Amino acid sequence: MSRSSSGIVAGLTAAAVAVVGFLAFQASANVPDTLGKPTKAAPSSLPAAGGAPAQKPKDPTALPADSGSGMRVVYALADRRVWLVDEKGRSTRTFTVMPSTVNPTPGSYTVTSRSGSVTGSDGVRIEHVVRFTTVDNVAIGFSAAVDGTLTSPDPTLKTGGVRMRVADGNAMWTFATVGSKVEVIP
Repeated sequence: MSRSSSGIVAGLTAAAVAVVGFLAFQASANVPDTLGKPTKAAPSSLPAAGGAPAQKPKDPTALPADSGSGMRVVYALADRRVWLVDEKGRSTRTFTVMPSTVNPTPGSYTVTSRSGSVTGSDGVRIEHVVRFTTVDNVAIGFSAAVDGTLTSPDPTLKTGGVRMRVADGNAMWTFATVGSKVEVIP
């Protein structure tokens, strides 16, 4: 009995190896000649899914083009980000912010006033307030909550404080004196 079962196992194994070999041959017959060979085009110039050339991913911390010139504060509304830019046009610091419920329109502004420590229109104690415009009788400016929070503003209130972390507020206070340029971009 063991002799016949070992013959069956040997026959089934030989048949399985033959089937696998046949399938491997069929698969290799359908492989393109270029598979595994380097392409002549650089990966960044290969077409993307839509047929357009692939683009390098955008660096979210890079200073946006067309954001003014010279020493300035750049505030990108959509990105919720601020850049402090030196007189040579180099970003010396960038950070995220929490926008207020009332926003300025894109354009050029100057810092009109500053306050060391006050209570914001939302009732929160804030420091290092740097104001640059007014919209619908709401003062718009940068500030940091004294308690360090960076929460979304109450949508039922008309507030103009663009909030930042305390360390970023300290940097803004040192950088943006009265008369400094503020560029607001979409």
